[in-house]
Amino acid sequence: MAKGDKFYFENFVASTELSKKAANYLVECLENYDANDIEKMLEKMHEIEHSADLKKHEMNEALAKAFVTPVDREDLDMLSLQLDDVVDLIEEVLQKFYIYDIKEIDAPAIDFAKNIVRACELLCKIMNEFENFKKSKELHSLIVELNDVEEECDKLYLTSMRALTKKSTDVLETVSWRKIYESLEACADACEHVSECVGSVIMKNT
Repeated sequence: MAKGDKFYFENFVASTELSKKAANYLVECLENYDANDIEKMLEKMHEIEHSADLKKHEMNEALAKAFVTPVDREDLDMLSLQLDDVVDLIEEVLQKFYIYDIKEIDAPAIDFAKNIVRACELLCKIMNEFENFKKSKELHSLIVELNDVEEECDKLYLTSMRALTKKSTDVLETVSWRKIYESLEACADACEHVSECVGSVIMKNT
């Protein structure tokens, strides 16, 4: 692999590290939730999201100048966009706590956020292996494992939504938490989309 090609894979690794950082911070916020501190939480989360945006911009600039890329330019661009989406969606979860003026945490939300951390940790492993995708013996199993985590999130989404419907007597509260769980589910889906894109790149190039 050409020396210049390493930039693309290093950029992806850095982007996934930021997604893991955002997911871990989301868990920290929910485990120590104080509605009075939500604006401070949003500021810190936005700093992470801004760092992820910079990685996307760096990728855009590199692709605009590149004559030859290690895999199709469109695939590199798609991966970069999807990785940025993961951090954007994690930030959106926290934003909804502010929008809906959430005062107390629904316990399953913490479990859900921890599953997002697991998914982001797997993305980190996938991207660390991605540079050697033609020889890696681990990539396939990591992609399958991430799919399993996403399926766990699907189940948690269903049980959480059902429990919310059964226990809540406040319509606004129910609607607010439905939106939050939908956002958490979107985070899990976004992680899976990245891994599926990696799988597609592997099939096209091996």
